[in-house]
Amino acid sequence: MRETGQRSSMASDRIRPLTSAGKAEIHEIAKALKIIGLKFDLIVISPLKRAYDTAMIVSDIFKIGNKVQVWNELAPEGQRIEVYPKISHLSEEYTVLIVGHQPLGQMVNDMIHNEKSNACNLLLTPRILRNIYKKDIKSYTVISH
Repeated sequence: MRETGQRSSMASDRIRPLTSAGKAEIHEIAKALKIIGLKFDLIVISPLKRAYDTAMIVSDIFKIGNKVQVWNELAPEGQRIEVYPKISHLSEEYTVLIVGHQPLGQMVNDMIHNEKSNACNLLLTPRILRNIYKKDIKSYTVISH
């Protein structure tokens, strides 16, 4: 999950919270993820305030308590190469939601295009998720492999 918003200085960007529109969007996306049957064992976030805000909304909707870890490597200036070993040390049974910024988008791209990786089993855009949330739940069938 990657939060987007207006650009600002690095210092103020770290403490900038989600806007009310951003909170509403994350709420819809989290509800859609729950509707399609996803469950999270852990939420990993960047140290930025809006990533924390996002994690708290998701945590509340999924009723997973305070299972949130801050990884400084997920900050915009973080080194994505340092994130991969941390991910690999997590239990294979974990379903982890990663909330961050760039380099997160590049990381997802790397995982999708790495033929040896099975890290990304599901990729849904925010637009698709909002549509799921807004549509009649009965019209969706989730097929699990």
